[in-house]
Amino acid sequence: MIQTLSPEHFADVISLGNQVHGDGYLDKTSLAALYQKGIKDEINANFVAHQDGKLIGFRLTYAPGNWQTDKWCTPDAWGIEHQRVCYFKCNTVAEPYRGAGIGGKLLSASISATKRQGAIAGISHLWKQSPNNSAVKYFTKAGAMLIKEHPDRWNDTKEHPDYICVICGADCHCTACEMLLIFK
Repeated sequence: MIQTLSPEHFADVISLGNQVHGDGYLDKTSLAALYQKGIKDEINANFVAHQDGKLIGFRLTYAPGNWQTDKWCTPDAWGIEHQRVCYFKCNTVAEPYRGAGIGGKLLSASISATKRQGAIAGISHLWKQSPNNSAVKYFTKAGAMLIKEHPDRWNDTKEHPDYICVICGADCHCTACEMLLIFK
């Protein structure tokens, strides 16, 4: 079951996020800030997936106009005004439930919400080193196109100062694939 993320889900989202992405990926303060970036015009673009009363996935998405590009973004290559682009921050599904379409359902829910917020496209930085490069494959299957690869995207960032990558440890050298999904 897909439903809108609310603060009552925060503890489970933090737990799953840190389990899948590495310790320090999310905490209460960072999640509260991410959550607020997803709300615009009283529409929430953040979602969770539950099965049998257990949180099995989540998607965090910034509403168009609620985020700023940074050195990891290449807006000149998008061909779309930044203010009309949402940011797909994170899509996470617990391992036993991967491959069952949950990520796609979470993405569809966020696209629907961000369209109502005024988005015509979404940008994301996909984790190239995800198991079997599943993040990039999933986003490509959804219709996204690769804009640019960014090595060392999550290394010593202000966004995740205590992040411990599940592959690299504290000195993360994973690559982010900046991908653009234009909505139909």
